[in-house]
Amino acid sequence: MSSPLVSVVTPFHNTAPYLAQCIESVLSQSHSDFEYILVDNCSTDGSAEIAESYAHRDSRIRFLRRSHLLSQVQNYNHALREISPASQYCKIVQADDFIFPDCLRLMVKAFEQSATIGLVSAYDLKGNLVRGSGFPSGATVLSGREVARLYFRNHLFVFGSPTTVMYRSSLVRSERDFYDESLIHEDTEKCMQILEKWDFGFVHQVLSFLRVDEASISAAARTYEPIALDRYIIVRRFARVFLEDSEASALRDDTRQAYYSILAKSAIRFREAAFWQYHRDGLKTVGETLDRPYLAMQVGRELLRLAVNPGTTAVHSFRALQHKLNGNRKASN
Repeated sequence: MSSPLVSVVTPFHNTAPYLAQCIESVLSQSHSDFEYILVDNCSTDGSAEIAESYAHRDSRIRFLRRSHLLSQVQNYNHALREISPASQYCKIVQADDFIFPDCLRLMVKAFEQSATIGLVSAYDLKGNLVRGSGFPSGATVLSGREVARLYFRNHLFVFGSPTTVMYRSSLVRSERDFYDESLIHEDTEKCMQILEKWDFGFVHQVLSFLRVDEASISAAARTYEPIALDRYIIVRRFARVFLEDSEASALRDDTRQAYYSILAKSAIRFREAAFWQYHRDGLKTVGETLDRPYLAMQVGRELLRLAVNPGTTAVHSFRALQHKLNGNRKASN
């Protein structure tokens, strides 16, 4: 009896320093029944040549080139359209990440527990940090709704990144654009959508490595407080889907206060325009704009907290304020 076919997909753009390691990690899998789709998004750093050289050596690899540059999410969606109609499961491996040798085998094994599982995840290693802790010990299958409730109630985040999870291929093929290109955190929201109707499988092992250095795919937004924005958006969009109305309303209020508290700290540090644009873009996806009066109230609370805090945080904030005022004076002279 043949093992299930897995479609592994790596879209890439200018990731030459890491691409070979990524590809080698896929080719070293203990589950060998896979197709590997490498998609070059107009790279100029030699990435395409690296991918092409591997494609010549292994018949499981299909190498595709884009004729014009796409956004990252557009490239992912176009790449996912290439998966085989025969594949049962689909695994994205981002070009600057890699997976450990038993990743495909153990994720397929998790899927094979039940035809009701639409999404499988595991622990991941992000730099030196193991993520995903808190998943119920010994549990390998939970209902999607139960996993969503653990996220809302216990902050359990087991979705990592596209490299962390594996999808049932029928779900990927069912939509022309698997990821919503209008969203800021399209992969997290896709996981929540799957949990509405499907069960969730989990492997209690570290199966993927996510790069955190400055050249990685996610590095550009890492200083913009993406986790806070992601949490706020997911709560606004999905809390009422998975929780009772009273619990969802209380959670929405608490999350709003926590999110704007983080924005207030950023306002006091005079974050750059790109930071605020990132959050305006994110809020737009849930039909909101930045609530300036509420932000001002949170800034006031934060300043009051700093006023009674003699520690270095207050000193740094005061110096930042002083630097900003001095710069404004020089500009007006």
